[in-house]
Amino acid sequence: LSAMGEPSMDPTIAADSPAQQDSLFSMTDVFLISLITGLFTYWFFFRKKKEEVPELPKMQTAAAPVRDSSFIEKMKKTGRNIVVFYGSQTGTAEEFANRLAKDAHRYGLRGMAADPEEYDLSDLSRLSEIDKSLAVFCMATYGEGDPTDNAQDFYDWLQEADADLSGLRFAVFGLGNKTYEHFNAMGKYVDKRLEELGAQRIFELGLGDDDGNLEEDFITWREQFWPAVCEHFGVEATGEESSIRQYELVVHTDVNMNKVYTGEMGRLKSYENQKPPFDAKNPFLAQVTENRKLNEGGERHLMHLELDISNSKIRYESGDHVAVYPANDSSLVNQIGEILGTDLDTVMSLNNLDEESNKKHPFPCPTSYRTALTYYLDITNPPRTNVLYELAQYASDSGEQERLRKMASSAAEGKALYLSWVVEARRNILAILQDMPSLRPPIDHLCELLPRLQARYYSIASSSKVHPNSIHICAVTVEYETKTGRLNKGVATSWLRSKVPVQQGSSSQVPGQQESSSQVPVQQGSSSLVPMYVRKSQFRLPFKPSTPVIMIGPGTGIAPFMGFIQERAWLKQQGKEVGETVLYYGCRHEREDYLYREELARFQKEGVLTQLNVAFSRDQAEKVYVQHLLKKNKENVWKLVNEGMAHIYVCGDARNMARDVQNTFYEIVSEFGSMSQPQAVDYVKKLMTKGRYSLDVWS
Repeated sequence: LSAMGEPSMDPTIAADSPAQQDSLFSMTDVFLISLITGLFTYWFFFRKKKEEVPELPKMQTAAAPVRDSSFIEKMKKTGRNIVVFYGSQTGTAEEFANRLAKDAHRYGLRGMAADPEEYDLSDLSRLSEIDKSLAVFCMATYGEGDPTDNAQDFYDWLQEADADLSGLRFAVFGLGNKTYEHFNAMGKYVDKRLEELGAQRIFELGLGDDDGNLEEDFITWREQFWPAVCEHFGVEATGEESSIRQYELVVHTDVNMNKVYTGEMGRLKSYENQKPPFDAKNPFLAQVTENRKLNEGGERHLMHLELDISNSKIRYESGDHVAVYPANDSSLVNQIGEILGTDLDTVMSLNNLDEESNKKHPFPCPTSYRTALTYYLDITNPPRTNVLYELAQYASDSGEQERLRKMASSAAEGKALYLSWVVEARRNILAILQDMPSLRPPIDHLCELLPRLQARYYSIASSSKVHPNSIHICAVTVEYETKTGRLNKGVATSWLRSKVPVQQGSSSQVPGQQESSSQVPVQQGSSSLVPMYVRKSQFRLPFKPSTPVIMIGPGTGIAPFMGFIQERAWLKQQGKEVGETVLYYGCRHEREDYLYREELARFQKEGVLTQLNVAFSRDQAEKVYVQHLLKKNKENVWKLVNEGMAHIYVCGDARNMARDVQNTFYEIVSEFGSMSQPQAVDYVKKLMTKGRYSLDVWS
């Protein structure tokens, strides 16, 4: 436009200029209008998005998932009025919950067992919406007074909740073990906390003791619990004691073998196509790269195994536990098949008759009877009384049928017979079938009744700082003769013992790529594979490497301390200041079962292990145990604890050793701290609370 006003401009161009100006002006208008429209449109949509973004999650959270996690809606839909929640680590609490839920029909009530992990427990405040409603809690205590994995969220909610549960009626049965410091802590807490929140207890807290007879404790509680329920709701027993099947059998004659489970815990074909993350429902198939006998003599077989976790993305810390899924002895499985006259390779499914149940099958289906009995079902532990009761109908001999019913009854005579003939004689299901020739149940009903085969936990015997791609296990093979003269073998330790090591990285059979026939489970395809995952623990080295540690671990209790010592050695190599590392170890004979003797001697020589105190219990007339060595060194022990702020770790047998060691600490604290016995006990308890006295024990 500025050029058009120049004097030298051509006249013809000048003559056209008014028309051009009109044209250019309208283009500018169009441009400006377009720009304004565009800006307005952009602003409009931008503003809309800003408003809608926070609303989207609200819409989603109000949708189906909340409804799906409501046990109240499910109970209303299916006509249930009793819900039995279970906190279960090994399956026993779940089993008890199922039994209680099944009992309800005898009283004209309807029950359902429920995993608290699958539901929103804040709905407990709404349970009163259902007539004659009741919540029962079968809660196991795990480790040192902890909730089980599946009850952790429920426990957290209870601690934080300020809900009004005044309309809730409840009862609690706890599963614990008296050899542990915090006996039935979870059951006691749930019972106390529900009452604090206003709920009404309709029957007293039951405390089951696995160190005694857990089954008898449960039956005794249960036989008093139901009359209390009847009285509270004004109902009566219907007298129906008949066996009610929970699952129906479907036999697959024409099935695609690629759709059949062959030992997987969760996802079909997960052992052939391994995908992290690995956990209880998706274990990693680790190869055994070392399996050696640790002891030089004696009747027992103590072993050291190394599992290769390369490329698994599994991470662990010293003190964690490794869980392994074992397999039952094939000869036991075959004998059950022979006695029951069954083709074990029949492919079948057991489908829940309750279509609304979250548990569609008792174990992964479809599968074969052989796979179920090998990988999914517990066939080596003495069966519980409910199994005997259900099986009794299949005994053609009236005497055997009566004997089974008596053992399943709550009568004193029946309980005594069950205790002596089943529990103390360690009769498993095979032994019972052998000793009762007329008892021949259908194999599908037997599979429905038997509990699930559980993972076995071992304290990891290595440090991830030194062995990032390997997990070490230290274990003793369990083998004993029963009162009936049978040889019983530990499922997991016998199975681990049979594992053939492969050289690390040398095998062509990488987990997830091994060959397997359609009927043979993948693990069976290789004698070196172990399905496993890592369970985190609170058993941890002090945050500061300079803090002294006192480790007490006789026998295989030395396992986590091998990891601790390896880690302290590594820290020292990194130039860190490492505090005193003291070990109290014990075994029977110096020349027979002194585990990791060479390794410990090397660590001591290198100055990592500052004290190595070993008790050989049977090398002299008078038995010497770790607690005796603690007493012998009591002054040094007190100095480390009182002045050095040492952390104490105890690993091994809970029934005797851990208790004796704790009593020894009471004595040392009382003597050198100038305290009374109650004060000394309180001092040690405070060490535990502060994380300075840790236990990793079993019974």
